[in-house]
Amino acid sequence: MNIGDLEYLLKEAFPYTPTTSQEGLLHAFSRFLWSPKPKCALLIKGYAGTGKTTVTGTIVQVLKSLDIDVVLMAPTGRAAKVLSSFAHAPAYTIHKTIYMGKTEGGGMDFSLGFNRRRNALFVVDEASMIGEATASQDDYRDLLDDMMAYVFAGEGCRLLLIGDGAQLPPVGTTDSPALRTTHLSERFDLTMAEIELKEVVRQEIDSGILLNANILRHHLMSKTPGFPTLQMEGFSDIKRVEGSELHELLEDLYGKHGQEGVCVITRSNKRANLFNQQIRNRILWQEEELSGGDMIMVVRNNYHWLMDYKDAPTPFLANGDALEIEKVGRHYEQYGLRFADVTVRLADYPEYPSIEMRVMLDVLMHDQANLGMEAQRRFYDAVAEDYLHLGSRRKIHEAVSKDPFYNAVQIKFAYAVTCHKSQGGQWPAVVVDQGYLTEEMLDESLLRWFYTAFTRAQSSLYLLNFAPEFFSDAAGEK
Repeated sequence: MNIGDLEYLLKEAFPYTPTTSQEGLLHAFSRFLWSPKPKCALLIKGYAGTGKTTVTGTIVQVLKSLDIDVVLMAPTGRAAKVLSSFAHAPAYTIHKTIYMGKTEGGGMDFSLGFNRRRNALFVVDEASMIGEATASQDDYRDLLDDMMAYVFAGEGCRLLLIGDGAQLPPVGTTDSPALRTTHLSERFDLTMAEIELKEVVRQEIDSGILLNANILRHHLMSKTPGFPTLQMEGFSDIKRVEGSELHELLEDLYGKHGQEGVCVITRSNKRANLFNQQIRNRILWQEEELSGGDMIMVVRNNYHWLMDYKDAPTPFLANGDALEIEKVGRHYEQYGLRFADVTVRLADYPEYPSIEMRVMLDVLMHDQANLGMEAQRRFYDAVAEDYLHLGSRRKIHEAVSKDPFYNAVQIKFAYAVTCHKSQGGQWPAVVVDQGYLTEEMLDESLLRWFYTAFTRAQSSLYLLNFAPEFFSDAAGEK
């Protein structure tokens, strides 16, 4: 088979008439796949509605029919679940794919695995989320560097990166390193090409969600000052909501979509806590601090509780992973903190059996993202005091590293989340909370925030307490 044959098969399998940029992508992909050059990588950029998912699904299915090895990866379990749904093939987290776990000093350590595949295509979705290591991260590994090393250790392996340049970059950065072609080419010595999908596909033209997401994007890219003008009139999938209407709306949405089908996206952990408390108490009628049926989210990487589950679909509980509480057991008060033993289901892997773990209750309604570095140090020191009789610093550290209290999973409720925590996921219904906003606050970062939040909605988007300045007189009428 040659370049022309593959391009023909891709076009034949494409479910719609491709746009001009989609046609260019299918041609470029065919050249990329058969290129004799070393370390070939292709970056596909595309904004909301430009057909990235359709192109990806077509590529995967055609290559599978040709018995070409395709490996699907994403930065988080939720993003991998979304990728699997539209590619119609199994997808896993990058961590699950490239790392090997090993027990060391009573705890779990990870090393880069060896890529034994030959001539495989590695497809990575939501590449804008992949960051580079910084000193402030609790996971010291450089995921981008490790991913590149793993993929290109395999003979003849290639890398396809897919991302949206208008989305939020990784926390603490101003851009997404995995979407910078020159940076990737120079840092990793790649044969690199980039294709951008530009036209919104015809089957998405009637979507108010995508129209308004692209209004935000154009405002962002053009660096236009002031409020963008959103367009609501004539669309049934996007609506304005006032605070007085929220309770009734959420009751309707939870009744229609269930707990996993609705997400409130807000701008701070403090606001998320307020929404979570109201949703649990007034919509779900949960009276206990933590109850069976609660949806929670991991807010700090945890390497302890999955170490004995060799067949687990993810090697560790990552920051942002979603869990469902099935049962709450014994409670504890230790080291000035509160804990509970729970049985949980991995929400992004519903077919996997339940697991047991210990969780930290204090972080549930904490206004910070997690326990925080200073509190974490104090926690470590308090636990270490129980092991001073072991003598050496090494033995004390090993004991703390496997202590079930020190390894308690730090969690928050997942009904309302910050936008970074929502990234990579999609929900049938999304409520976006504007929060306090002035015109001076509408900088590039905040426009990316709104764009990312809007594009988490699959079928219904509700704009909560949005300022009148976002709307023209006609569109602003309710």
